[in-house]
Amino acid sequence: MNAIRVLIVDDHAIVRQGLRTIMQVLPGLAYAGEAANGHEALAQARTLRPDLVLMDLVMPELDGVAAIAAIKAEQPDLPIIALTTFAEHEHVLGAVQAGANGYLLKDIDMHELARAIQHVYRGQPYLHPEATRLLLQATANPEPQGERLTGREQEVLTHVASGLTNRQIAEALHISEKTVSVHISNLLGKLGLTSRTQAALYATRMGLVPPGELG
Repeated sequence: MNAIRVLIVDDHAIVRQGLRTIMQVLPGLAYAGEAANGHEALAQARTLRPDLVLMDLVMPELDGVAAIAAIKAEQPDLPIIALTTFAEHEHVLGAVQAGANGYLLKDIDMHELARAIQHVYRGQPYLHPEATRLLLQATANPEPQGERLTGREQEVLTHVASGLTNRQIAEALHISEKTVSVHISNLLGKLGLTSRTQAALYATRMGLVPPGELG
């Protein structure tokens, strides 16, 4: 597999330098470019067409949540991981609602960061345990919509929340990848969700998978 080209977005030069070094030394990762604010991130995402974006959330001019939403509006399939020192409700919830595919705190080591990048690049949600806890707390007592799903859709949802790719789900359920995609599209529509990450959180709230499986 080709190295995953990562765009680094952070308003602190020393943080960008550290992340750049990680991208350059760890196998399977590659440095695509960097940006110091949300406006630069949007422009760099357009120009460089990276495989994945690491996005700080608290930045001047245009913050990370707004930048995630703007990038997703133009490139909905571009994976984005929010990487921040903050674990506050508004940042976690805002990032996921904007379309972030992962949420990490900057206290992780470089090997966990690499693992998260690989997971998210493959289409699997990856959330720091603290972020998962805060999201579940912020969205407690969900409307009981699970019964609206068919049995097969609930099976697919459980596998999505467990981090399986469409191919792995297809193999587990002995159906085609195209059928898996249709089920995912249907269940997202029924639940009013927009991403696999949101679906994974919903499945966790409904008790289909334990919170620890999201990261």
